[in-house]
Amino acid sequence: MIIYGTAILAVCVLVGKTIGTLLGQLLGVDADVGGVGFGMVGLLLVTGWLRSRHYLPKVTERGVLFWSGIYIPIVVAMAMTQNVRSAVDGGAMAIVAGVVVVIASVALVPVIARIGAPSEPLAPLTGSEDEED
Repeated sequence: MIIYGTAILAVCVLVGKTIGTLLGQLLGVDADVGGVGFGMVGLLLVTGWLRSRHYLPKVTERGVLFWSGIYIPIVVAMAMTQNVRSAVDGGAMAIVAGVVVVIASVALVPVIARIGAPSEPLAPLTGSEDEED
């Protein structure tokens, strides 16, 4: 069943890469434009939808969590390295734009954190809950 989580991730990444490639072609860029990002957003939407309908067993969810813990940070780091190289090659304007986006993102964290009602923290897992999965 863990393999189903891996399959969900693979389908989302393939769909995301396809959307990114098509978007790149529409923009006249010979590259994938945000394919990994589209794939990760798709993964969040699909797993959220599956969870809400109780179609995502715990074992399958573990497959998704496994890859999100290993694969996603590696891909994001690889994409970030390419973006930094492109920004340095693109000149000062690309670097300034990147710095402005980072500052805006950091500034918006408290604003986004206030969205929604505060909730109680989750209770810690007991030994019997660990053994059920």
